[in-house]
Amino acid sequence: MKRKLQAYPGPFSRKPSKSSATGWEISILGDLTDKEAELTEKLLEVPRRSRGVIYFDSCGGSVYVGLALATLIRLRGLDAYGVVTGECSSAALLPFAACSKRFVTAQSTLLFHPMRWRSDEDCRLEEAAEWTRHFKLLEEQVDQLLAQFLNLDSEKLKEWSRPGKFVSGDEFAAEGLAIQIDLFAGDLWSQITKNG
Repeated sequence: MKRKLQAYPGPFSRKPSKSSATGWEISILGDLTDKEAELTEKLLEVPRRSRGVIYFDSCGGSVYVGLALATLIRLRGLDAYGVVTGECSSAALLPFAACSKRFVTAQSTLLFHPMRWRSDEDCRLEEAAEWTRHFKLLEEQVDQLLAQFLNLDSEKLKEWSRPGKFVSGDEFAAEGLAIQIDLFAGDLWSQITKNG
């Protein structure tokens, strides 16, 4: 039987590969800032437009790292299923929100809060004013991006983010932002693939 040759899809093709939901697995654990190079490398190692699972248990870290990871997930056309195994907070919300399907347990915790800026460097007044301007703009852009990724009303996001709120997996799923999996309702892979 002869196989028909097909051209390899371009880098921005929207059609994901037909691999299973568990084609690859990546974990995003701990502080994003400390693991940026490792996490970026993991996302670059998987084939473009492929399907896999990203497990989250992260307190966040640098908003720039969160943006970079979310951008890589979308830019590479990854059909990523995000699963919060413990915590997914702060900057870690960005790559989680960029996933095509999101899963939480009742015990999952997601912390939404305004951006925090801290510098150990001495800087001049002009530099501090520029940092303030930049971070105000960046915070608005990140909020808009999160709202778009999650398809979440901006008022609800504002309610959760200011002054900050720990959102349970139950609450997150009740808003239609993720599918809740039950740790005690049989095989978890079946729950994920059934809903994926």
